[in-house]
Amino acid sequence: MLVTEIIEKCKTNDRKAQLQLYNKYCDGMYHVAFRFLKNSFEAEEAMHEGFINAFAKLHQFTGEVTFGAWLKRIVINKSLDMIKAKKAVIIPLNEEVMGKVDDDDGWDIGDDVTIEHVKNVISELPEKYKFPLMLFLIEGYDHQEISEILQITEVASRTLVHRGKKKLQQQLKTLNYGTGY
Repeated sequence: MLVTEIIEKCKTNDRKAQLQLYNKYCDGMYHVAFRFLKNSFEAEEAMHEGFINAFAKLHQFTGEVTFGAWLKRIVINKSLDMIKAKKAVIIPLNEEVMGKVDDDDGWDIGDDVTIEHVKNVISELPEKYKFPLMLFLIEGYDHQEISEILQITEVASRTLVHRGKKKLQQQLKTLNYGTGY
C-alpha cells in the first residue's frame, strides 16, 4: 500500500494504518532524535511524542514535502523542546556584530575522515554550534528552515553554521594531525 493511501486511512483514525505508518518511520525518527538527545530513552520519548503530534495534526499535512520530511521536522522540534526543558539554551547572537557570512567557505576534509568521525566531533562542539551544524550538515536543512526550527534569524543561522564549520575543521585537523593549524 502506498504511503499516501496509508496517510488517508490515518486521517480517519484507522489504527492499523497508523501502526503501518509508525512501523515504516519509527527507526529513522528514533535515530534523528538520538542524534540530538544522545540518550536512548529520551530519543524514544521524542520519537513517540513526535508521532502522537503528527497523528493529531495529520490534517495539516499538505503533501508539499514528503511525509518523512514532515515527520522528521516534528521529531526534531520535539527533541529540541526536550533539550530546552533541560535548560540547554541556545545563546542568541547580536546580529549587529555578526556581519555577513558567506556559505562557500571553501574547505574540504580528508578522504580518511568518515561521517561517523564528523558526527562525533560535531557532538562535542558547544551547543550553540552543534545543533545548527547538525541541522545543516547532517539533516540537510537550509538556513531558512534552521532559523524556523531554532527560532533564530537566518543571519544567526548562517553565522552559527559558519563558525561551527570553522570549529569542526579545527577539531578535525587537531585530531588528524595533532595540531590545530
